[in-house]
Amino acid sequence: MRIPSHIGIIPDGNRRWATNQGYTKDKGYEHGLDPGIRAYRSCRDAGVKEVTFYGFTTDNTRRPASQKEAFIKACVEATRMLVEEGAHVLVVGNTSTPLFPKELMDYTKRHKGKEGEIRANILVNYGWYWDLTNIAGKEAVNKNNIHGAIQSSDVSRLDLIIRWGGRRRLSGFLPVQSIYADFFVLDEYWPDFTEEHVRRAIEWYNTQDITLGG
Repeated sequence: MRIPSHIGIIPDGNRRWATNQGYTKDKGYEHGLDPGIRAYRSCRDAGVKEVTFYGFTTDNTRRPASQKEAFIKACVEATRMLVEEGAHVLVVGNTSTPLFPKELMDYTKRHKGKEGEIRANILVNYGWYWDLTNIAGKEAVNKNNIHGAIQSSDVSRLDLIIRWGGRRRLSGFLPVQSIYADFFVLDEYWPDFTEEHVRRAIEWYNTQDITLGG
């Protein structure tokens, strides 16, 4: 079986899941933490070399204060869990605003994990425009060096993106790295994650014709 080297995870449906369970919407995020570490393990055990989780975006910060507090807290805890697991963790996002949690500043450079573990990236206070704007002064991106010029340059090209919650859109997820990624959508909400979801996605990926435009 052909295994994707890099999988992107869009863990959608937390708020809808919480509402269905009779909780307030902000409670959905804490129920996404255990699925996150299980998804990481599933990818690692399948032979994936890198996994990127969509934490929260600069657009998400327009949500009510209780939800913002909840998903920021969840991202801090998710990072802690991945570090404890031994992953080689990198947090990618706009650190110049107060909404980037100060607890994660040390992880904006890749944290060296345990031997045998894989790279895990978390997008925190991430925005596609921020990513594509060169930190040296918004200079134009050269086609031959586009990956080296972006803010997320330490994140490799994606092979497969898995989105939970039934929405069929990228929502600004790593636009450069996603350029040739295959996109697998699950109707199940993220808190209802099972390891079977990752297995199904990889099996589907194995049936695709990967040409990279050639």
